[in-house]
Amino acid sequence: MCPKKGKPVSNDPFELSAAKMREHGMSEIAISQFERLYRTWQQDNHSEWIRESDVEPLTDIPAVRDIHHTIDHEKALEAFKKTAFLKLNGGLGTSMGLAGPKSLLPVRRHKAKRMRFLDIILGQVVTARTREDAQLPLTLMNSFRTSKESMSVLRHNRRFHQEGIPTEIIQHVEPKIDLATGAPVSFPENPELEWCPPGHGDVFATLWESGLLDQLLDNGIEYLFISNSDNLGARPSTTLAGAFAQSDAPFMVEVAHKTAADRKGGHIVRDRKTGRLSLREMSQVHPDDKADATDIAKHPYFNTNNIWVRVRDLRDKLAQTGGVLDLPVIRNRKTVDPTDSSTTKVLQLETAMGAAISLFDGAACIEVDRPRFLPVKTTNDLFIMRSDRFHLTDTYEMEDGNYIFPVVDLDPRYYKNIADFDERFPYGVPSLAAANSFTVKGDWTFGQNVKCFADARLEDNGDPSYVPNGEFVGPQGIEPDDWL
Repeated sequence: MCPKKGKPVSNDPFELSAAKMREHGMSEIAISQFERLYRTWQQDNHSEWIRESDVEPLTDIPAVRDIHHTIDHEKALEAFKKTAFLKLNGGLGTSMGLAGPKSLLPVRRHKAKRMRFLDIILGQVVTARTREDAQLPLTLMNSFRTSKESMSVLRHNRRFHQEGIPTEIIQHVEPKIDLATGAPVSFPENPELEWCPPGHGDVFATLWESGLLDQLLDNGIEYLFISNSDNLGARPSTTLAGAFAQSDAPFMVEVAHKTAADRKGGHIVRDRKTGRLSLREMSQVHPDDKADATDIAKHPYFNTNNIWVRVRDLRDKLAQTGGVLDLPVIRNRKTVDPTDSSTTKVLQLETAMGAAISLFDGAACIEVDRPRFLPVKTTNDLFIMRSDRFHLTDTYEMEDGNYIFPVVDLDPRYYKNIADFDERFPYGVPSLAAANSFTVKGDWTFGQNVKCFADARLEDNGDPSYVPNGEFVGPQGIEPDDWL
């Protein structure tokens, strides 16, 4: 157990972390959650692997398109009216060079208006409320660093109003651990880098501590849909609310069919010993099992991180455990400054939200179509979202013809950070309508109305280069006009 305030700190390196968390103003629930992660790592450093021999692949998950005809529309609408929407919104988008909330990154324009992730999410919620005459409460799980700017967007949206249910809960933070000592790392050059989030699995302790689950029940809400704010495909859905209510499952994960691009995604498996479903992230795959785990014929589905949960079942489960679920511990080995490999090696202890599927009897998966999974993790993903492959509809749906996208590979030296990316596409990104793939090597800036086709490719010329207005880019680079 954690020592009470005023007692001397022992030689146990964890107690140094507990003391640091208290000095930082963290709650006892946050400390208890981190202690469980720390003790798991401390006592069994080999439990991080979920071996292929211990699990069975899932190959027979029902698809929502196949059971659609079995869903009673009136009951689905009734379930939707008892559903709340929770968006995980703690990310800063540091991998793209952002300093603020990732959800405030502009995605594209709609009727000349610049639309950010959060603008589109609010549009989806307001549209669904109006169309279905539902209260559909929306809550953001922010971090301390995303709260102020994100909540300002909610307050200034004239169409979004909500009373009785909070629009925000705040996720926890925890110390990064010095791998050499087990103590919390010290980094005086930038003390903020001494801290990290505990992963998506923190949503459950945060929900418990915030009291939001009781508030939802008091307002007649029975179902909670949880998804990432950078996945604009995770829209409110009466069909899926109906499917979840009809399933009687306490917990349901949306999965989608893998393509080659998804082979490294986390997937749901069945534990051979317990018979329960569990989530296996790629960081939990033993090196000897990588070939099996990435075989899309053997493991054909991946976890979209779109989660449905019955509010009362989750509240009861958390009450049994004091707000801290027994989720598998994910060990992420990094340096304290992730941009500087010479800084202290650290361990970040995390849990995954979808891993809670293993804790609920009768938990289920449902296969959804690709439009439910449109994440933006890199500027390569953002390029596709901003391209002419997509149309943002008046109901705030990111619409594409078949949702099978070209592979985009932009030189990370010049396009990884959003400021560099925007500088090189001053008139917007080129057309991808006729492209199978688009690869850029080197430093290229693009004029207006550039069109890509087939396996479009630009090679590194060794110097900054320019694609003029109206040019076509194909397998041989900028295509010549001599055929005219």
